[in-house]
Amino acid sequence: MSDNLKRWLFGLDPGLAHRLGFGAAWLADRCVPQYLRRAFTLEDPILHQRIWDLDFPNPVGLAAGCDKNALLLPFWAKLGFGHAEVGSVTLRRSRGNSRPRLFRLEEDRAIINRLGLPSKGARRVARRLSSARTTGMLVGVSIARVHGRTSPIEDYRLCAAHLIPYADYLTINISCPNTSDGNTFETPEYLDDLLEVLMGEVDGRIPVLIKLSPLDTPKVVYDSQTEGILETAISRGVSGFVVTNTAKDRAGLVTDKQVLNAIGPGGLSGAPLHYRAVQMVRYIYSCVGPRYPIVGVGGIFSAEDAYRMIRAGACLLQLYTGLVYEGPSIVHNIKRGLVELLKADGFTSLQSAVGTEQRIAEVANTV
Repeated sequence: MSDNLKRWLFGLDPGLAHRLGFGAAWLADRCVPQYLRRAFTLEDPILHQRIWDLDFPNPVGLAAGCDKNALLLPFWAKLGFGHAEVGSVTLRRSRGNSRPRLFRLEEDRAIINRLGLPSKGARRVARRLSSARTTGMLVGVSIARVHGRTSPIEDYRLCAAHLIPYADYLTINISCPNTSDGNTFETPEYLDDLLEVLMGEVDGRIPVLIKLSPLDTPKVVYDSQTEGILETAISRGVSGFVVTNTAKDRAGLVTDKQVLNAIGPGGLSGAPLHYRAVQMVRYIYSCVGPRYPIVGVGGIFSAEDAYRMIRAGACLLQLYTGLVYEGPSIVHNIKRGLVELLKADGFTSLQSAVGTEQRIAEVANTV
């Protein structure tokens, strides 16, 4: 992204800039598709992995929250993403919270959002996914629920039923506090009730992942609730984990506190979350090992960030805030840099680098 274009976009309201960016991407996909492929395609066998019996040409994916309603899947494929996760999708149409609900923290290279799960609904997203299957890119779907007429568990089940035929994998967003009583499924007993029903609906047709929230500190070496969630998820047949969701706190920010107070609550994403997310990946990997693949999310802006996440235990990656700040070339740059870093360290495949970082307790002591 050119400096002039970035300054112009960042001078706009973040929500408006997002909508304009989507419009420009839609236009580019239809007018200059061959240019997009030539400019952004970079594939190398060293990046290829087969996970959950799915072929990922590279580990770089689009995180949920960017393309909530599966509007631009052909465009993301042309940018070179190895997969894209749409959503979070809710069973029924949801308007989300009132505006303003999206805020940039430029000094921190971060975003705060309190979107509140705006969604066109599961039926409409399913129709779009059905018509976009020719992209060749793997597509995951994140599902969540908002207050409705049915029970939270029934909401998840029905939402999944609409989307399973068109998804390569399903991510269960258990950490968004939009249930009628404000609770989430981030306790083992609630999660067990949810997964008992949901896994019965999925019936082994596609992999199911659980998206976890970040912990309060990057120095974590043990957390009883997290390990209870992992144990419950594994006992119910979950295939892997997405680590992590946005953070509710404002730890480590340089943005003025008065600005933060004016913004108010919301989920924090971007660079300030990176080392916490890496340590969380390291922690989850130390608990579950390579049998349960981890998708690392949080503050990935460069190949070095991506490599750090992989060495910590993630075999797949997702980004969104980095795309906002760095522009569409970020995907190509990360893939090219990863190839160079892997070869420089003597790895013959990305998979052989996963989880090769030092032990979690040693790293926690250095943070």
